[in-house]
Amino acid sequence: MCGIVGVTGKQNAVEILLKGLERLEYRGYDSAGIYVNDQDGKEYLVKEKGRISELRKEVSGDVHGSTGIGHTRWATHGAPSKANAHPHVSADGRYYLVHNGVIGNFAQLKEEYLQDVTFKSDTDTEVVVQLIAKFAQQGLDTKAAFKKVLSLIDESSSYSFLLVDHNEPDTLYVAKNKSPLLIGVGQGFNVVCSDALAMLDQTHDFIELVDGEIVVVKPNSVTIEDPQGKVMERKPFHVSTDASEADKGAYPYYMLKEIDEQPGVMRSLIKHYVAEDGSIKIAPELLTKLNNADRLYIVAAGTSYHAGLVGREIFEGLTKIPTEVHVASEFAYNPPLLSQKPFFIFLTQSGETADSRQVLSLVNQWGYQSLTITNVENSTLSREATHTLLLYAGPEIAVASTKAYTGQIALEALLAKAMGAQKGLTTAANFEVAQELTKVANGMQELVDEKAQIEKIATAALATTRNAFYIGRAIDYDIAQEAALKLKEVSYVQTEGFASGELKHGTIALIEKDTPVVAIITDAKTAKHTRSNAQEVLARGANVIYIVSRALAEEGDQIVLPDVHPLLTPLLAIVPCQLLAYYTSLQRGYDVDKPRNLAKSVTVE
Repeated sequence: MCGIVGVTGKQNAVEILLKGLERLEYRGYDSAGIYVNDQDGKEYLVKEKGRISELRKEVSGDVHGSTGIGHTRWATHGAPSKANAHPHVSADGRYYLVHNGVIGNFAQLKEEYLQDVTFKSDTDTEVVVQLIAKFAQQGLDTKAAFKKVLSLIDESSSYSFLLVDHNEPDTLYVAKNKSPLLIGVGQGFNVVCSDALAMLDQTHDFIELVDGEIVVVKPNSVTIEDPQGKVMERKPFHVSTDASEADKGAYPYYMLKEIDEQPGVMRSLIKHYVAEDGSIKIAPELLTKLNNADRLYIVAAGTSYHAGLVGREIFEGLTKIPTEVHVASEFAYNPPLLSQKPFFIFLTQSGETADSRQVLSLVNQWGYQSLTITNVENSTLSREATHTLLLYAGPEIAVASTKAYTGQIALEALLAKAMGAQKGLTTAANFEVAQELTKVANGMQELVDEKAQIEKIATAALATTRNAFYIGRAIDYDIAQEAALKLKEVSYVQTEGFASGELKHGTIALIEKDTPVVAIITDAKTAKHTRSNAQEVLARGANVIYIVSRALAEEGDQIVLPDVHPLLTPLLAIVPCQLLAYYTSLQRGYDVDKPRNLAKSVTVE
């Protein structure tokens, strides 16, 4: 969601902040702002509603400094506006603050401590900065005032804070709880960011922070204290990603670039996880723990949840271990009855999803083993789980996930193969995963090379429709749900994915003349049944688009997929669905990469 950047010790702080915010645009936001000072008493606060480009227009040539903080806001408390944009300033003009997250008891704090303060915004963040100023006026130094305010915030709240004191112009004060924040380490300067991508042009060395810590950042030092005031020593980790990997290059949108990168993701996973002899390079200790479980629990949200649905088919097919898939936000407040020996698998692109993290906290309290599958090394869910497997997919910038989804499914297949092989199961022995993923990569390339055909279908069938449906059975139903999500999130077409056998139980009442219905057929067991269901909607005037595996194709099918192993057909079937969503959004004139009201990383429950 919201994005934070900060820098101290760099003369070009303004441009560093603006570029950092631009790299965080993908997270979703509705306003932005920066504060900078030049160490000689001159300081500047610039805020604007809308895109970073609008903020740039407001930054005049005389705005300069070597210390500064910046923020992209996604509205929670208060409408999107210049007044509600961050940074917020205390009434006495001493403190400037940016904040990600939600303060649950801000209204109570405002009522108890700040009745004499005139507020300029509707945000919970301004309550925090006004409180810090109030306690400083009562005689506390900045760190003590900051720490006192943190102690008053209820434990259910989430926050990442970045604070500047006018009286200490080269110092950044930092704290976090449930919301990501990193310190970037440089030579004679340091930076702060909510995502390493924002500052990769400045440094590749970052220090992870732990909930409850207070950090004081100066140009030549980083001091971390735990809640009891003990100084903590922590070495930086290195991020090998090059800043250029997050650029669009010649592509008009990140989403199209990331769809095209999917064959490369398959090959990257083979490179990282398959040895020359064909064995899977996953720690035997992890495989043993998984195989000792009597049930696997996959926990995820959004697109990752849909990858988990496919994963259930893969794990049960190759390991014979019963597998459940749960929406993280539901599990957190209504957990199911667990088996005797559960093992938890968390799927998350960012590794920062707030609902999944809440479930992981419960799992850790219960003392169960866990695995996070994520694209972001050293992310929160990666650090807090017992084990981590990385996707190695490269930065995914578009809000609508594409390559992370296919990467998650492919890695689930690699993991299930390794588990089944350790158990000596014939199902796993006959599954040549490296060979099959190579076929998938080649098939993906074949499909992305057919963009022109898919664009024509999107233009004819989806460009002006009000609603649409995806249908399928078994694993094809799993694909239909993700395909529907892709179309609705980037084109705003009301779209649903349904089990095709359920059409007559209500959904067929919504079929009208020319209603687009995409029938996904990759499962030989259910192919005839889904075709029969397609005939039912055709009889009611629907415009049916068929996405069919080559071995099951019939004359007239519009999109034919290369044949791959039945458990891996989702990796191919989703590609034309992603392209249909992309071209439909394009035809409607929308910003494909930044759909309205959505954020890339949902770090607030």
